Amino acid sequence: MIPNTLSIAGVDPSGGAGVLADVKTMSALGAYGMAVIAALTAQNTQAVTGIFPVPPEFVATQIDTLFADVRVDAVKIGMLGQAGVTRVVADRLAHWKPAHLVLDPVMVAKSGDHLLERQAVDALREGLIPLATVITPNLPEAGVLLGQSPADNLKDMRRVAERLRRLLADDGERWVFLKGGHLPGDDTIDLLHDGDRLIELPGRRIDTPNTHGTGCTLSAAMAALLPRAPGVPEAARHAKAWLERAIAASGQLQVGSGHGPVHHFHALWPKLQD
Repeated sequence: MIPNTLSIAGVDPSGGAGVLADVKTMSALGAYGMAVIAALTAQNTQAVTGIFPVPPEFVATQIDTLFADVRVDAVKIGMLGQAGVTRVVADRLAHWKPAHLVLDPVMVAKSGDHLLERQAVDALREGLIPLATVITPNLPEAGVLLGQSPADNLKDMRRVAERLRRLLADDGERWVFLKGGHLPGDDTIDLLHDGDRLIELPGRRIDTPNTHGTGCTLSAAMAALLPRAPGVPEAARHAKAWLERAIAASGQLQVGSGHGPVHHFHALWPKLQD
């Protein structure tokens, strides 16, 4: 069965991040992608020049209308922008109870522009994180969620993963996928933690400026893979390996002059060109 997967996030007109990148990712990994628009942005590969909020009540209407008709097998949450939107998304997902919920706590764009109201962090921590199957923060985002400085070494990362896991619910399979891309050096070690197991996912840094939307893409890949994976660790390994190949192939694209996008269709487009 082809899974139906939903992204609830903002729109990046350049297509490198947000719902456009999410739907590309879901499609590339064999899932049917859908989107609820939580915010509009004006951005390119260099900067975010404007954010236009979507009224929370309309975000709720989008979610309810979709779930009333379509089987949703997994949900990915990205940029929500406002505290009101964050609260309403938590309320509607608590009502509809999707089987898999991947939360990427998007706070800052690759350009350094802030994408989440400061008052929305509490709503994210208290309302959405407890619902998640997997949360996928990077180290700066984890620091904000925990009210501390970002970890800068693997030992501290392990402690952060343990603290983050306490924010999730205790029932069922719930995981922290802590991304180590901000660590110094050439290694990009990520950690998976479910409160019991602590799994390291090794990786090597790829020398490219084209890393716009990598967090969006990874979490969307998790949402696409979870409905068919034996478990979260298997989905995480597959998603990370797929993203590494998408980053490695990003030089085939020519999009903007800043942080360019990854190549979501790296495994498909060469076949179409043969």
